[in-house]
Amino acid sequence: MEKTNIKESGGQPKRTKKGCCKVETIVSIDERGQMVLPKEIRDKLKIGPGDKLAVVSWEKEGKVCCISLMKTDELTGMVKDMLGPVMKEIL
Repeated sequence: MEKTNIKESGGQPKRTKKGCCKVETIVSIDERGQMVLPKEIRDKLKIGPGDKLAVVSWEKEGKVCCISLMKTDELTGMVKDMLGPVMKEIL
């Protein structure tokens, strides 16, 4: 997995060879447990009605510390890339 470095410059993250991450938006959870991704984010990520997103969590000291959303087709591709060579060795 690619490491991510954040280097601040004038309030904006700098992209490095290792990648970049930033807070895109803040969302609220309603009383039904639902949240809305703002249109700007959906457009930027090309997320549309019916698209499926995987919720990926990270644990630290036994507690979930953060989550990330990933399009399932991207996740499937990553899993195939990781497991493909392993499966070839097994078979």
